[in-house]
Amino acid sequence: MFIVNSYALAVILCFVTMLCWGSWGNTQKLAAKSWRYELFYWDYVIGMVIFSLILAFTFGSIGSEGRPFLADIAQASWASIGWILLGAVVFNVSNILLSASISIAGMSVAFPLGVGLALVVGVFNNILLHPKGDENLSLLFIGVALIVIAIVCNGIASGKVSTEVRDAGQNRKGIILAVLAGLIMSFFSALVYNGVDLADFANPAAGKCTPYTAIVVFSIGVFLSNTVINTIVMKKPFVGGPVSYSQYFRDGDAKTHIVGMLGGAIWCLGTALNYICAGKAGASVSYALGQGAPMIAAIWGVFIWKEFKGAGKGVPALLAVMFTFFIAGLALIIVSGNV
Repeated sequence: MFIVNSYALAVILCFVTMLCWGSWGNTQKLAAKSWRYELFYWDYVIGMVIFSLILAFTFGSIGSEGRPFLADIAQASWASIGWILLGAVVFNVSNILLSASISIAGMSVAFPLGVGLALVVGVFNNILLHPKGDENLSLLFIGVALIVIAIVCNGIASGKVSTEVRDAGQNRKGIILAVLAGLIMSFFSALVYNGVDLADFANPAAGKCTPYTAIVVFSIGVFLSNTVINTIVMKKPFVGGPVSYSQYFRDGDAKTHIVGMLGGAIWCLGTALNYICAGKAGASVSYALGQGAPMIAAIWGVFIWKEFKGAGKGVPALLAVMFTFFIAGLALIIVSGNV
């Protein structure tokens, strides 16, 4: 299987993760013109499963290092699979809340608040549960602190958005959903890593999974849990009236379904790379870099979707400070893992 053997390559691929995690929301924005996010989310999950299998049977099965996908999943212990499935359920709850927040408050609010909070808490979770041992924790914590400042700036900027642009009550609901999503999301990667041998991908321990097996099990876990979680949300949506499965088959055309599946594939690629890089960069650093996604999402939201158009005084300055602190924080996180 394909294995990352250098820290520099790991950092580059973590940036690809960040691009993927910060960009998949665009597919929801595109589909939202005629498609409820609860229905979009089914296509998103299907796209995850399909793309994870493509990765597993290609990059996860080639080369002389590590166990190929079929051999690896055949020997995986139920304990390892259980940890990955638990991480999938936790992620799915958080991501549905995040999707709801995107539909209410927009990408430039939901991602910096939700995913930014997940970054901060998730880094500490991964340090405690899966320490690499050679990180510079001082630099890592300073980098995370700078990102916290960026998150606060985004929250203030969001509060200044004109009520003519976005209903104040709905905006508050979107912010609350983003915060809940972030707190829950912060635990998923640490749970998944319990089922993966982060110390040696080339010769993984018996019973543990390689990253490629992990992403397949994870995606299937998200799909299975979605039959319960998303069904409840469809019947009791955060915004609007209930939606039915008949609407999914009746109202969605091929283009709409493909856009949703593309969103799932983009997220899946980013997550697979995050798992693959965790062995070389460490769980906390790879997770932190990947969760720099709010900066990417904010760029999309600010410059492409114009989500802050009509905002009050001082918002451009706050957004500039947000981007500056995000970039500085990410730079320190990179340095912290290679000193």
